[in-house]
Amino acid sequence: MGTRSKPLPWWLFLSAMLLFSYKTHGADTLSAGQSLSRGQTLLSQGGIFELGFFSPGKSDNRFYIGIWYKNFVSRITVWVANRNIPISNRYPWELKIAKDGNLVILSDSKIIWSTDLPSNSSNTSSSLEAVLLDSGNFVLRDGAAVIWQSFDHPTDTWLPGAKLGLNKLAKQAQQLTSWRNSENPSSGMFSVGTDLNGSTQFFIQWNGYVSNENENYFTYSVYNISILSRFILDLSGQFMQLTWKDGEWGWILFLVKPRQRCDVYALCGAFGHCNIDQNLPMCECLQGFEPRSLEETSLSDWSGGCVRGTTLQCRNNTSDNGDQDGFIQMHSMSLPENPQSLPIGSAKECKLACLNKCSCTAYAYNGSGCSIWDGDLLNLRKFSDGDSGEQNFYLRLAASEIKGL
Repeated sequence: MGTRSKPLPWWLFLSAMLLFSYKTHGADTLSAGQSLSRGQTLLSQGGIFELGFFSPGKSDNRFYIGIWYKNFVSRITVWVANRNIPISNRYPWELKIAKDGNLVILSDSKIIWSTDLPSNSSNTSSSLEAVLLDSGNFVLRDGAAVIWQSFDHPTDTWLPGAKLGLNKLAKQAQQLTSWRNSENPSSGMFSVGTDLNGSTQFFIQWNGYVSNENENYFTYSVYNISILSRFILDLSGQFMQLTWKDGEWGWILFLVKPRQRCDVYALCGAFGHCNIDQNLPMCECLQGFEPRSLEETSLSDWSGGCVRGTTLQCRNNTSDNGDQDGFIQMHSMSLPENPQSLPIGSAKECKLACLNKCSCTAYAYNGSGCSIWDGDLLNLRKFSDGDSGEQNFYLRLAASEIKGL
């Protein structure tokens, strides 16, 4: 016998629709009295950008409010509200417009993040609304009056129409700061913006500069609003412009400064070197050293640099068995930053000058004299064999490290 389907009661259908609406939210606007919680998002009117709670990478206990491009397989986040204050999943959380007119993120009914608007009775209007625009800007407004906007508080991405500069009235810098690593949006090693001392210096000089009594800033636009373009300050400290092209092209790199990743100052931290060869890992530790944090370096965060595998003897320059610290020659390498020049006339004397100084970690000698380095070695670059930029220096290591070579 066949089976017959039975129509669902109308009230069950309505309940399901209400639940679906609650979960997806779907609109571009968050009004006073509404809230956005986990699993809900705002979608810009043209479906270009989406805003909601997200957890980057493999973390399941760090959540953020962010904005990302909607229709991409891989999430490309362009803004993070609470980048330095992640939310734990121990308690429920929500984004809402508070009674004082501020946009706030609440966790366990406590304010985790706020727009921190100055006290103003007009900001408590019930007509306040927060809207996600197709430009990627998230604005808090009262009618046509914009009270706060995410474009004034960028993270690592600069979108068309946004500003980089200085708000003189608020005494607030608008600058980009890289993520800490690929799974942590907190403030990283690198920042870019205008000179906060008041000059118009910026390493991209074009006619997008505006200066008036209220602010100094750079901005840019695209000739066709359907074109997706973004500047990003990436984990390597490089400032890039990328534009999307449909089909096999994907994101096209239009501009990168500095052009070479190894031109970024101290990219690989102390005792780490940057590989000029793009086919090699971006950073590696010098011989006898290891990453301070394997977890961080695996996520392209080399800010911690490298540490010695074996401590130097230094004092008296001998170990219990009479061994002495020694040196290994570093080939095809740039010289470290901040050398000290010594008036010494031979390579042997230069070596002894370093060996007899506990803080000395490296030396170099050429026909023009002796150079030594104290403490951390920074800004090292590894060249391909035979590169004209290569120079040699001698790295100090413990005797046991040298014996193992």
